[in-house]
Amino acid sequence: MVHRVLIANRGEIAIRIMRACREAGSETVAVFSEADARAPHVVQADRAVCIGPPPSSESYLNIPRIIDAARSSGADAIHPGYGFLAENAAFAQAVEDAGLVFIGPSADVIAAMGDKTLARRTVAAAGVPVVPADDNPLGRGPAQRREASATTADERASLIAAAARLGYPLLIKAAAGGGGKGMRVVREASALEASFQAAAREALAAFGDDRLFLERYVERPRHVEVQVLADHHGNIVHLGERECSIQRRHQKLIEETPSPAVDATLRGQMTDAAVAAARSVGYRNAGTVEFLLAPDGAFYFLEMNTRLQVEHAITEWTTGIDLVHAQLRIAAGERLWVRQEDIAARGHAIECRICAEDPAQQFLPRPGRIMCLREPQGPAIRVDSGIAAGFDVPIYYDPLLAKVSVWGETRETARRRMIAALADYVILGCTTSIPFLLDVLEHQAFVRGETHTHFIEDHFPTWTGREQHRVIAAIAAAINVVRRPHVAHAGHQDGRAVASPWTTLGHWRLGQGG
Repeated sequence: MVHRVLIANRGEIAIRIMRACREAGSETVAVFSEADARAPHVVQADRAVCIGPPPSSESYLNIPRIIDAARSSGADAIHPGYGFLAENAAFAQAVEDAGLVFIGPSADVIAAMGDKTLARRTVAAAGVPVVPADDNPLGRGPAQRREASATTADERASLIAAAARLGYPLLIKAAAGGGGKGMRVVREASALEASFQAAAREALAAFGDDRLFLERYVERPRHVEVQVLADHHGNIVHLGERECSIQRRHQKLIEETPSPAVDATLRGQMTDAAVAAARSVGYRNAGTVEFLLAPDGAFYFLEMNTRLQVEHAITEWTTGIDLVHAQLRIAAGERLWVRQEDIAARGHAIECRICAEDPAQQFLPRPGRIMCLREPQGPAIRVDSGIAAGFDVPIYYDPLLAKVSVWGETRETARRRMIAALADYVILGCTTSIPFLLDVLEHQAFVRGETHTHFIEDHFPTWTGREQHRVIAAIAAAINVVRRPHVAHAGHQDGRAVASPWTTLGHWRLGQGG
């Protein structure tokens, strides 16, 4: 068994992992930057170690400091969470070299799946369908950091030849990246070279690697992924699919399971392909195989995320399997305790990501102090949160504050439950995505299940926000501050109860339309 786990992450995922560790009987160690000294994940851990200044490059991305923190705290395992170093092969190798257990796949597997062109070739050899592409990356790679100037004559010739073979529209993608970085859609030859240069600059800045490749662009696909679990003994199972098509700039906003577009036959084909992809690289632990589902029903391998997913909670709702518990047990060397025929999904689950950002301003981050917080409660409602009243949301990291997930016997039941939960969710002090998420959930195209990766651009190109929501929140926050000028949040101070807008104003909530 793993006795003490260092979580190399922050926010809601660190707290989620801590909860699973406590239930499994393992102690937890938090790491934190100076900006996160008062963060909830630090308070909830059994031990905590500061690993550096606020910039992530000096703290959460600093491999030697994290390894030192594990050694000094007596941890025998490290869980990377997601983001930061979760899919960094060098980090996984450093953990293993330090004699610690890495709660995830091996460094070799992370490297194989992290290189998009290598991953495509590997899974294609296992019979998994892939989007037609040119798998010979263009660029000089991580060793040669070039000036972002015009492409060379040879690069230009190779680029034009590859585009001619594939045809338009096509997609330029970073060979070593993810999350939409280093990605450009090109619809005509005249835009090819400029798009290539822009993608190379972005990829180099994000990943230290400017290699790019081209693939055919699939118009208006759904983004459907399959969760897999694999042990160290060659056993692999899948836990069904999730649809993650509601995105902005390739970042997911709303996820659901099962997908409204996947029937039993297609589900069998996609899950078989996911298991084959995982088996082709000798995968172990929890992982997710992502696919593009075209309007004609064809599906194509997109990538494999060699980590726990943000949206794992909805799979837990429908299957009853705790994925973090599963990660801990697999990392400890246990054989899978469930067979494929034992896994049966039930009902429908939806998750919404609550971010400190302004959808009316191109989703710009809007950090601030959480002055008052009220989270939704009730049957089949779950909140995974990384914030608390009085917490200053740092400007340095991803704006994800929390996730709300709900379960229902049907998709419509789950959708209505999510709307009710978001209407009861109040965060005062910074702008959040909650009003926008409500509008998406109430849109008739979403109600009908007509989702795809361009849903936001098609249906909300000029969203300006819910004015009523902003006015009420601003008034409530102002009254709260005026009445208690030295208190920034509801709760207790010096043993005395502190007022909140609900005690000073009485109960209020947003109506269905605002």
